[in-house]
Amino acid sequence: MKSRETDFTTGKPSSLILSFYWPLLMTSMLQQFYNFADTWIVGQGLGDNALAAVGNMGSLFFLIVGFSFGIANGFGVLIAQSYGAGNIEALKHRMAGVIELGIVISVLLSAFSVVFLPHALRLLQTDEIIMADSLKYGYIIFGGLSSGICYNISAAVLRALGDSKTSLKAIVISSVLNVTLNCFFLFGMGMGVEGVAIATIVAQVISAAFCIYRLSKIPVIHLKKEHFVNENKIFLELLANGLPMAFMNSITAVGCMVVQYFVNGYGVVYTAAYAACSKYLNLFMNPASTAGNAMSAYTSQNYGAGKYIRIKEGLHVTLTISAVTYILLGSLMVFFPEFLARILLHGSAQIRLACMFLPRCGIMMIFVDVLFVVRNCVQGMGKPMLPMASGILEMILRIFVISFLMSRLGFKATAYAEISAWVGALTVNGYALYKYLTPLVAGEKESRAENEPLIQVGRRDNLHGTL
Repeated sequence: MKSRETDFTTGKPSSLILSFYWPLLMTSMLQQFYNFADTWIVGQGLGDNALAAVGNMGSLFFLIVGFSFGIANGFGVLIAQSYGAGNIEALKHRMAGVIELGIVISVLLSAFSVVFLPHALRLLQTDEIIMADSLKYGYIIFGGLSSGICYNISAAVLRALGDSKTSLKAIVISSVLNVTLNCFFLFGMGMGVEGVAIATIVAQVISAAFCIYRLSKIPVIHLKKEHFVNENKIFLELLANGLPMAFMNSITAVGCMVVQYFVNGYGVVYTAAYAACSKYLNLFMNPASTAGNAMSAYTSQNYGAGKYIRIKEGLHVTLTISAVTYILLGSLMVFFPEFLARILLHGSAQIRLACMFLPRCGIMMIFVDVLFVVRNCVQGMGKPMLPMASGILEMILRIFVISFLMSRLGFKATAYAEISAWVGALTVNGYALYKYLTPLVAGEKESRAENEPLIQVGRRDNLHGTL
């Protein structure tokens, strides 16, 4: 089988990153597409109340799935560092630890989510009109959570090894299946939101199975029984890197849940509008978020190899990607908010609310686009604590802004809560990047400068010998 792994430690950074980025972007966009398709199909087939029920699960879903996604990325960073350093034996032991921890985490998160779902929905002030649908959707989604976690971990390991093509193929298959099953369950069998949830779980099972099959064919991670006999040190280093990234996502999700709480308090109209706006925000942030994921894999491998100047060069590439996507997609939110709102919403009140949110976030989206790249670079160096602190700041800012401004500005406050969180998190992560990367780059430059005279002397000696 042709190798799809990429060594980011040699070669032109821009070419390596872009060739890795495009399949990763298409993968991520397809994921967003079938999430978006779920929303559109629900809205068209079942109406705005069903859309509100599914959208109401967004912050809870982010809380749990964001935790698993963060811990998977944290595990992937250590896999990539071992790969970049050429330490294959350490890579295999870490991979075995990832498998063992992944099983335990998936079982615990699924059980926790199902048990506490009704209590969480009540805490969010979920309207009784949509409570039944929210529970139907949530029980199925969280009951099948293991499939999504399995995919996240498998995809994170593939990215760590420089393979962005396998995830794309997996998502192409699962996206087609998801949309087909959505239409079949809703329009063919007359099912409600539970049909959308079942379609999502089936699609996730297929994508996870595809990635696992590919991983089984990669020689560098062929594992033996002895690789699963790990000291506690392996588990501790995986958790020490994975848990802060997981908590960062979950802490951020808590802030989003508080925003959802205030939104739900104003009724289903607000809930439906916020659900649609959140879908667009996730969709349009996606290219920059993907650039961040590419930067994480690139940074991790080069950090493991001790090539810090290459990390800085990679930053230039990924920040350029973020700037371009901001100009293109931010403009859509600013200039065509009503057009976007009408695609997902029917009621004039909901559309009017969405038109308050989209332009404001579109103008300021550059902050979150840059944040994705900077934060992933810091995490890729195995420095997860300040990014976790930025997640705490995001939560605080969202809660403060929404609680202070919602009664004064209405739905506009949801946009300002997002923007304040982006600015605060970027400030912390920008400082972290400067703190951790700058001395490493300076040290490497100094080392090169010290070695350069020796290289020049060697060249002159060789030249004289030739003469």
